[in-house]
Amino acid sequence: MKIGTIQNSFIEDVLINRQRNAAAIENLASDGAQLIVLSELHDSLYFCQSENVDNFRFATRLETFAEYYGKLAEENNVVLVTSAFERRAPGLYHNTAVVFNSNGKIAGKYRKMHIPDDPGFYEKFYFTPGDLGFEPINTSLGKLGVLVCWDQWYPEAARIMTLKGADILIYPTAIGWNPDDPADEKERQREAWITIQRAHAVANGLPVVSVNRCGFEEDPSGQTSGIDFWGSSFVAGPQGEILHMSPEESPEEALIEMDMERTENVRHWWPFLRDRRIDHYNGLTSRFLD
Repeated sequence: MKIGTIQNSFIEDVLINRQRNAAAIENLASDGAQLIVLSELHDSLYFCQSENVDNFRFATRLETFAEYYGKLAEENNVVLVTSAFERRAPGLYHNTAVVFNSNGKIAGKYRKMHIPDDPGFYEKFYFTPGDLGFEPINTSLGKLGVLVCWDQWYPEAARIMTLKGADILIYPTAIGWNPDDPADEKERQREAWITIQRAHAVANGLPVVSVNRCGFEEDPSGQTSGIDFWGSSFVAGPQGEILHMSPEESPEEALIEMDMERTENVRHWWPFLRDRRIDHYNGLTSRFLD
């Protein structure tokens, strides 16, 4: 499978962002990409740095969103993983990954389940937690276990996607550091982000595709120093091996070839699913075990 990743920086103008996304999709498709993954909320700035009702203007009906990106998927004959600020109903919004098959039709969608609420990442103000569960999306290339950003810190989400037959785990992402943090703290955060996702690859014997944005975005409220999105989009193989990593600060379109037969073999060599003690895991459904 030839996988294309699009790491980009964004501006306030949605139309220009979409045009840049379209150009990148066309470039990767012309180079032979079969699956292309964009970053989280790729049509706009990361507006969740502040709680502002005016930012709901960035929300879109999925029908409108699909007209644009579905056409791109069809014209370029690719399976396309996108990310939308979904306006489901007045007062009801989701952070939604939408997957298009190569015929331009929606193969499925995933609504972000874990919603953060931290300085600079006030997503609970905007997004209702997902209600579709952890369900792999069937495409012409196989079953895609699509999750979104904050979901990547939770091994339970990756595991359930695996147990339901996902062939690959995919994380559209928007994550970065506070410019005021010291350099060693910044590096610890980035390395933790990479490590947890590589661990999902190892524990589940599946490739992982994680696509982040890059560049600095100021906090319009002025309450923080903004966010430096650390890029570093990467693809890892089923043993956690890094097959490609994008730079920290600059946009990149990357094409990575994934040997899916090797993924199958790794799960033969390391049969973690076989040896799970499911008769002793009841505590995982508790908030905390006193």
